[in-house]
Amino acid sequence: MGLVLPEYHAPDFAALGLEGAPEARLAPAERDGVVPAGYHATSIFPEYFHIGGTWRLAEESRMDCVAVWRDGALSIVEFRNVKQGDLVVMGRTEDGSEGIYVHPNGFGEGPQEGETFAFRQGRSRETAYSIDYDSFYDLLRYEREHGRILWVMGPACSFDADARAAFSALVEGGFVHGVLAGNALATHDLEAGYRGTALGQDVYTQKGVPNGHYNHIDTINEVRRLGSIRAFVDSGAVKDGIIYSCVKKEVPFVLVGSVRDDGPLPEVYGNVYEGQDAMRALVRTATTVVCMASTLHTVATGNMTPSYRVVGGKVRPLYFYSVDISEFAVNKLRDRGSLSVKTIVTNVQDFLVHVKKGVCG
Repeated sequence: MGLVLPEYHAPDFAALGLEGAPEARLAPAERDGVVPAGYHATSIFPEYFHIGGTWRLAEESRMDCVAVWRDGALSIVEFRNVKQGDLVVMGRTEDGSEGIYVHPNGFGEGPQEGETFAFRQGRSRETAYSIDYDSFYDLLRYEREHGRILWVMGPACSFDADARAAFSALVEGGFVHGVLAGNALATHDLEAGYRGTALGQDVYTQKGVPNGHYNHIDTINEVRRLGSIRAFVDSGAVKDGIIYSCVKKEVPFVLVGSVRDDGPLPEVYGNVYEGQDAMRALVRTATTVVCMASTLHTVATGNMTPSYRVVGGKVRPLYFYSVDISEFAVNKLRDRGSLSVKTIVTNVQDFLVHVKKGVCG
């Protein structure tokens, strides 16, 4: 039968007694990047603003931003991107009394009845994940046809031959519509396709090779000599892998660097705010996000991902997964406010192999 998305139920403002609610108060930003005191900060949930006699849904949202009325339209804007004179929505209540209404249970979520005391209610390495995998496979098949799947990847995804092959198969199968990562994931994946190693160790046997510690910087140097990752792939120097498959299938990827990077590769964003903008451009298109073994990239992506997406004029859920062998890493995202995340505690290399078998055979 396949996956059926839960139906979204918009708030009934008449039943809530909010038809005559006050208009949301707007105040101009005094200068670029500075908002008026008393601004309203957004959440991950659908939010409505009473402007011009109409309750308007913020269709492109993210947490910890401000709502701005620009050119007759509502925009959700990062603080650093607010411009002098922008009309910023003011108010700290979320019940409609100030023209702002936050709607957290539009898909029927909410507290579920259950026993007061029960074992193993958390998500840990002892959790049984069979049903999660099966549901995830159904979701990927649905999203391949009806949505866009964004993968956030740490370097561990590139350290194993089977994991690299599994993700390449997912790309080939149409289950990947974008990738977010850092310099390390791309470097070590390209190193594996170029020299057969990742950080100097054979990607299958995990045995070190003579002078293997040179391999990743040799790879970066060769990519930089040719001018781009695409030129490196097109040269024939690398013949398989995650980045190779993305290039060949025209899957967009955004690589954002860190202070510890070697090189880096030419496409890596060194300016973190330019990188954040590029990441958000891909996040805006995603209906499912899968984060694997990269705590910082996962938290960054989670902070710019709402719990919903408007597609073709309809509101649908945005699914968010965090996969890591560390319980701390997956719980960190929930602690940072991404309450809708589904967590799976497992080795990410095994996860990729299971997923490939589950959806590609």
